[in-house]
Amino acid sequence: MADRPHPLAAAPRLRAALLLGAALAALWVPRAAQAQFSSARAPASQPVSKSDPVFYTADATSYDRDGGLVTLSGHVEIWQGARVIRADQVTYDRDTGVAAARGNVALLDPSGQVVFADYAELTQGMKDGVLTNMRALLPDNGRLAANGARRTDAQVNELSRAIYSTCNVCLQHPERAPLWDLRARTAVQDVANKRMEYQDAVLDFYGVPVAWFPYLTHPDPTQRRASGLLVPSIGFSKHLGAFVRQPYFWAIDGATDATITPLLATRNGPALEAQLRHAFNNGKLTVNMSAGDDHGQGGEDIFANGQFAINDEWRWGFDLQRASTITYLRDFHLPGIAPVLTSQIYLEGFGQGAYTKLDARAYQGLSSNTVSSQLPYVLPRYEYSFVGEPDALGGRTSVDAGAFNIVRKVGTNTERASLRVDWERPATGAVGDLWKLVLHADGAGYYARQLDQQPSWGPRNSADTAQGMPTAALEWRWPLVRDAGNWGSQVVEPIVQLIGAPQGSKYGMAAPGVIPAYLNTLIPNEDSLDFDFTDANLFSLNRFPGIDRLEGGTRANVALHGAWYFPAGQKLDAQVGQGYRTHTEGAFPYGSGLQGKVTDVVSHVDYAPNPWFDLLSRQRFAQQSMQLHFADAVASGGPDWLRLSAGYLYSSYNPYSYYDSVPTGSLPTIPRNEVSAGVGTRYGRWRVSANARRDIQTGQMVSVGAGGAYEDECFVFDVSYFRRYYSIAGDNGSSTLLFQITFKTVGTIGFNGL
Repeated sequence: MADRPHPLAAAPRLRAALLLGAALAALWVPRAAQAQFSSARAPASQPVSKSDPVFYTADATSYDRDGGLVTLSGHVEIWQGARVIRADQVTYDRDTGVAAARGNVALLDPSGQVVFADYAELTQGMKDGVLTNMRALLPDNGRLAANGARRTDAQVNELSRAIYSTCNVCLQHPERAPLWDLRARTAVQDVANKRMEYQDAVLDFYGVPVAWFPYLTHPDPTQRRASGLLVPSIGFSKHLGAFVRQPYFWAIDGATDATITPLLATRNGPALEAQLRHAFNNGKLTVNMSAGDDHGQGGEDIFANGQFAINDEWRWGFDLQRASTITYLRDFHLPGIAPVLTSQIYLEGFGQGAYTKLDARAYQGLSSNTVSSQLPYVLPRYEYSFVGEPDALGGRTSVDAGAFNIVRKVGTNTERASLRVDWERPATGAVGDLWKLVLHADGAGYYARQLDQQPSWGPRNSADTAQGMPTAALEWRWPLVRDAGNWGSQVVEPIVQLIGAPQGSKYGMAAPGVIPAYLNTLIPNEDSLDFDFTDANLFSLNRFPGIDRLEGGTRANVALHGAWYFPAGQKLDAQVGQGYRTHTEGAFPYGSGLQGKVTDVVSHVDYAPNPWFDLLSRQRFAQQSMQLHFADAVASGGPDWLRLSAGYLYSSYNPYSYYDSVPTGSLPTIPRNEVSAGVGTRYGRWRVSANARRDIQTGQMVSVGAGGAYEDECFVFDVSYFRRYYSIAGDNGSSTLLFQITFKTVGTIGFNGL
């Protein structure tokens, strides 16, 4: 005797907008939480009058005059108003108004719901009725089956012995239970009040009960958004102890909703988190905020953003990030944990080849290494960029203009207006060589107060000054290409760039090891505090990232670029180069590789010998001793089912703290030296990965992590672990363990431990 198929295996393979069955697709999570993914609301059910005519089509019809029975057979379809019934056979009693349908029964009503059954008995214009062996195939791979169903006045639908899952049923063994399913003794859909209620619900895993719910309720899935409790989050943290978060979703109106989440913990708190979202016709607004008791001290934070279109060319927006302390963000594991928070408001416009922006910014320092009083307020900043069309000479002009006002409680206050103009003309020589002529000019005017404080460290308290730098550059490239047939193509490309410009200022740099009494420049420094010399900026007209420090003088940059491209996609790409100048450059500190007449040697290698391995690295070497000053390399290899990666970062100096005190003329000699490694594998529906970072300079680990996941058409299991060894607010590191179980279309449960 063959095993009986699982009830879900009998679901018809027809995808339809089934509202009755789709209600079971959100047992734990109201659709309100998934509003952005929901379809439009179905039209409201319209009443049908008994006097409305009844129409039908069928292959055969018979009529019993004595009994008042009409029997329709073969491809039967009956409709009254917007309600439709389809079946193999339908018997209609004209005296009682009862329609009995048998075989492949399908019921459709104005709301869009479709119900399948073996037998259905309907009255009151098909608004009332009972069904047996009801089943359906729902959106998102959902499957529903029930022993019976009863509907009353098209307002209340009752299901008996209902079962729901999104898992595929095995075709070879349809009697086997799916990965998971939900069974309920009874389920009620209250159409009038848009609610679903369940009694005696059980979650099965491979047919084995694992969880029981005596009562469940949630909004009807026909609603795009509805108020209700969401899935609670539980976990353990060394800062909170055992904790639970219970979010509540509040659909305020058609364009506004809020999620309110109280948090209770054994070692800390309580706290209250809230998210507010509002959709406008021209934009959107999101506000996340929280407040709580952090070990006896009150704490709060707010992270908000909005963006709004004025018209097709203009829009404005804002970002607001504020928090009481970094320990509050760390302890409650809130988003936005960072040593510096940035808030801004902006207006920006887009035109044909043009862009403009006006903004204002404020920064908040949270870590002990960041002094809030030294952080700037940008009140305001304006920038404008324009790129023109090619002119009669074949060149193209671009313009960048801007102005800003920077205010600090402690440190330099700067007002600056700047202008940058470029004219660029490319050309091709007689032997395939490529030429490019660039005429460039930078100019800026300044008014600075407290100039003698960080980060400028000028010779006096205030100054009103300006600087400018005209530059002309001629670049020549000659890509020599050789066709190697089955071996691909090879490229050898010499590159030469000649630059002419005034010598410019030394900006007060001292000889190595000599601390100047004061720096002799009156030019503030706001945008050129961070610099790094690699092959990526070898041919830049100014190796500083901004224009507060300008690189001048007559100089030449040369490089040799070579590449080998193979037919199957393999490649070897490398470049080595160096810069030369007619004078010693005083704009850069010693240790940067740019201060002498000959720069350090910079290079890169991009190597991919096959689809299973690739390597990208950048290097910088001392121009005489060839001692390594900088290296950044990342390599990965292996097939998809086992991929390995490794990284290495080395820099002989760390420029980020150079301007915290009066510069000495030499960069700090404490190097940055770090390695990283990772491994990942994919096998079928499984994914596993691990990674680690270590600081070689200090001999300490930075972080380690590992994770794994399984995902199929109906189920996701995800687990991850992360260990942070560096301290945030003196906590000596922390660990995070997270696992989540997702039943697709139903909800997610998980655990978060620290």
